Amino acid sequence: MKCHHCDKQATVHLTQILNGQMHKMDLCESCAQAKGVTNPENLSISSLMDKVELEVDTGGNSMVCESCGTTHQEFKKGGRLGCEACYHVFRPVLDPLLDGMHAGTKHLGKVPAGSVSRIKFERSVESLRGELSEAVEKEDFEKAAKLRDELRDLESKTKAKA
Repeated sequence: MKCHHCDKQATVHLTQILNGQMHKMDLCESCAQAKGVTNPENLSISSLMDKVELEVDTGGNSMVCESCGTTHQEFKKGGRLGCEACYHVFRPVLDPLLDGMHAGTKHLGKVPAGSVSRIKFERSVESLRGELSEAVEKEDFEKAAKLRDELRDLESKTKAKA
């Protein structure tokens, strides 16, 4: 397992249960020492998030979810998101955290029954974005414009449903 902060082998594995939820963090020896992880009793994911975010430009901590109103400070303090839209708003902070805790930032496991249509939608958006990139690389701007318009339509329909 790799370190949450670098690509070295993780040797320090932290697990904390807060309010019934388990939080894990894997660090190499040097990163654990650099982050001051010497007393696990006073350690929490939110304190580690504070340290991780020093490396991530969050625009002056001005991130706020437009859907539920969760602020960056609230997320840092509690380590919880308010709604589905928060995952997109706080992506610059979440991706480094998730990448270190898991084998990546894309879900490859089981899917709850009610979210199958959402996953199909996200896959179609990913596919369109891939096709768009290819069209731009090949300088097929007519096809790229059509794909861009399809993406905009999909995104506007999604926003209208929300």
